[in-house]
Amino acid sequence: MVTRQRARLVAAAAIAGTVSAFATAATAAADEPVEAGITVPVVEGLSADFMNGVDASSILSLEESGVTFRDFDGEEADVFDVFADAGVNYSRIRVWNDPYDADGNGYGGGTVDAERATEIGLRSTAAGMRVFVDFHYSDFWAHPGQQPLPKAWEGMTTAERADAMYDYTVDTLSRMDDAGVDVGMVQIGNENSGLLLAETAWPESGQLFDAASRGVRDALGDDVKIAIHFTNPERGNYGSLADSLATYDTDPATEGVQPIDYDVFASSYYAYWHGTLENLTSQLAGVAETYGKDVIVAETSWAYTLEDGDGYPNNIRTAYDQYSTSVQGQALAVRDVIEAVAKVGDAGLGVFYWEPAWLPVGPPEEIEQNRLLWEEFGSGWASSHAADYSADAAANYGGSGWDNQAMFDFEG
Repeated sequence: MVTRQRARLVAAAAIAGTVSAFATAATAAADEPVEAGITVPVVEGLSADFMNGVDASSILSLEESGVTFRDFDGEEADVFDVFADAGVNYSRIRVWNDPYDADGNGYGGGTVDAERATEIGLRSTAAGMRVFVDFHYSDFWAHPGQQPLPKAWEGMTTAERADAMYDYTVDTLSRMDDAGVDVGMVQIGNENSGLLLAETAWPESGQLFDAASRGVRDALGDDVKIAIHFTNPERGNYGSLADSLATYDTDPATEGVQPIDYDVFASSYYAYWHGTLENLTSQLAGVAETYGKDVIVAETSWAYTLEDGDGYPNNIRTAYDQYSTSVQGQALAVRDVIEAVAKVGDAGLGVFYWEPAWLPVGPPEEIEQNRLLWEEFGSGWASSHAADYSADAAANYGGSGWDNQAMFDFEG
């Protein structure tokens, strides 16, 4: 059993030391450093508005499953207030179209539809953060291995899907804006490889990207940044992807190329899989310099332990060479990604840590109770209810597998 004292220690070290490598160590803005028992070298030259972001999209399902969080004084607190106190200024929130089966059972992973995303957005805004909306344009996980169509869009032509995507984008963002969510950036598609909604050719994907982009502008105007999210920088193809976006003509009837309207080229970067930081900087800098785009890392993480917290196998189960598997290693891993983005220059806008609060709903010895909570509240990676929609969910439903990469220990 992990004690509350250690829970506070790890939370303080991981958040104050790592996330505020964003704010404290990076900008040296604080008068007094937070004592966290770790060392994070300063990242020089960050702007005051550098995006120090987290994606805690699973939070509602976790809380519904009984998970709670504590601040640096050991008092129960809203997790977004804890993050804000540690220097986080941006909250990324994924959105799925219809993450439910025909009987209304949630697919899991937080079961984040537009309504629940708006609730998370309001809490983030109340804590003083801006919101980064992450449209998957799917009913469940979209990533390089799968970009499944929303159930309601099956059987449509590309043109019909583009219209549906535009309408869904406008409706969702208008809902958030009307509710008072402070949206600062919107991502149109998640970890795609240049292709959206299971399309296999670029012209069709370009039509969809254009529809989504127009939806953002029509809902929120020109002040909100539009991001397009890719992954696998180790492949060295970011210049090619950016060129496809720049040369696709959204309006052939007018003179000259009217490229897809977006502001930010976003990348995932997980040091386990995605090559060197030097390559990451090179890939992002090439896009920034050649195509005039800002850049971010939209997802990153590092494991602080190999211990399993809930009886469901962790995604990361063995040590890697880049950093130690410890709070110190986690802090340095995040700090170095921040530096890699900062090296791009003014175009390097920020870094987002993926799911820093995805904690166990119970210890491994309570695995049967954990399974009931994952199924009822959607607090694991997937529930069995997603099996008919997602082959990946059918094979891997259960817990999160991410608890050893959180920025809290297993008890919050």
